[in-house]
Amino acid sequence: MFGFDRSRKTEDLERRVSRLQAALNKCSEQAGRWTEFRREVTGAIAVLTLALGFTLGVYREPLQEAVVGLAQTLGFASGDSDAAYTAFQDGHYATALRLARPLAAEGNARAQSTLGLLYYHGDGVPQDPDEALKWFRRAADQDDAIAQFHLGVMFSNGEGVPQDNAEAANWFRRAADLGDAPAQYNLALFYAKGVAGEADNISAHMWFNLAAAHFPASDIDGRGAAIRNRDLVAKKMTPGEIAEAQKLAHEWKQKSN
Repeated sequence: MFGFDRSRKTEDLERRVSRLQAALNKCSEQAGRWTEFRREVTGAIAVLTLALGFTLGVYREPLQEAVVGLAQTLGFASGDSDAAYTAFQDGHYATALRLARPLAAEGNARAQSTLGLLYYHGDGVPQDPDEALKWFRRAADQDDAIAQFHLGVMFSNGEGVPQDNAEAANWFRRAADLGDAPAQYNLALFYAKGVAGEADNISAHMWFNLAAAHFPASDIDGRGAAIRNRDLVAKKMTPGEIAEAQKLAHEWKQKSN
């Protein structure tokens, strides 16, 4: 499969894309046949996408964009919110904005949080805390942990909103309950330092422990910081308190699975 001539494959894929685009134009004139057309095009897009995975060379991105654009037009954009977030992470901000904006307007939570990130950092758009806050709130109300975490940061720092540690702790807690490691770490810090109330070493130890478990192995700094701070808190605790914190962490894991 990998050994046949690249140019022949590229030409074949280009012909397939052209046929799909022609079918799209025809669809607008034959609305009554939409169900059958949708089924046929869905299969064609799946085959094309798989084929593009094996295609190399300068034609790869143009062809991929053609297929993605066709899929968006037809309404098969369920994966585009993830693609938008991935583009943001990779520093392709224009692509992230292009993919996220229409989906965010339609109510897609991941796209809304991605749009919030773009405005929060000023990546690909002018930095705008108000716009970031708007999109983070919409996504957070749909239990998007990334948006909830950043709302916690904004309230903690007083960015675009009055500084409010209690509100920050609320958003960190909501994201932490969804398994977000940075939110768990920040929530643990709040408990350890008594930022939003009285210090609570048991809760701090619990959340540091969970953060250490949820930071990916590749995030050496995050995981290391969670472990160090957990151990520092442990030095202030009795054996019974440590056991209670470990029990709470275990119960949280069982509940979240």
